[in-house]
Amino acid sequence: MKKNSLQLEYMKQSGKLVADIFNHLKTVVKPGVTGCEVDKIAEDMIRSRGARPAFKNYQPHSGMTPFPSSICWSINDEVIHGIPSDKVVKDGDVISVDLGVELNGYFGDSAYTFLVGNVDPVVKKMSNDTQRALWEAIQICVPGNYVGDIGKMIEYTLQRQYGIVREFCGHGVGTKLHEKPSIVNYNDPKRRGPKLEAGMVLAIEPMINIGTEKVIVKEDGWTVVTADGKPSCHWEHMIAVTIGDPIILTDRGDFNFS
Repeated sequence: MKKNSLQLEYMKQSGKLVADIFNHLKTVVKPGVTGCEVDKIAEDMIRSRGARPAFKNYQPHSGMTPFPSSICWSINDEVIHGIPSDKVVKDGDVISVDLGVELNGYFGDSAYTFLVGNVDPVVKKMSNDTQRALWEAIQICVPGNYVGDIGKMIEYTLQRQYGIVREFCGHGVGTKLHEKPSIVNYNDPKRRGPKLEAGMVLAIEPMINIGTEKVIVKEDGWTVVTADGKPSCHWEHMIAVTIGDPIILTDRGDFNFS
């Protein structure tokens, strides 16, 4: 669904709130902290800005247990949808945090992978490569290209070095957290469309594993882990397609690829 100029202004506000929270969490996520502590910090910031946590009590379909927290907190082999706990963060941990807000009826959504202390260089490279793939995918989000070109660019940039998760994908964003279209992170010639148009708002979110692409959903019904127990990372930005260059609505200033 395309957004008009007023709707895009509202989405810029929700995106900025998400970016501001992540920039604060960069000073918080370190050895000794727990997921529950970070979750509370994030929720307090969200509510202090007149917004609500988009993930808390989120229920994709009836019969599924509502998500209990304000952030997704996925450690090491947890790919996405991890539930914050009292487990203490250790040096060397890789933590993917996914965060969503609803502000003035519009959603903001983004994810960041925290590399805590002395992370394995191979895992650090995977995270940096994933971040670069996200950057390259954003650059081709211009009118005339297709949604399928996004996954094609992600796969091309990563050069088959890693396992690209297939069961979960990016999506449109607006007055709902998840809108059409679905955005896979790999090349699928059968899923080329739709064509990108100015006014579309998309959440692009490569989920990349150091080993196999295969994943398993744990008994809690939410936490997704790698099938081989190896680390994973998750980077996500919400962007707006314009008649010119795409706008990163959740820009945190972190595209440095260091």
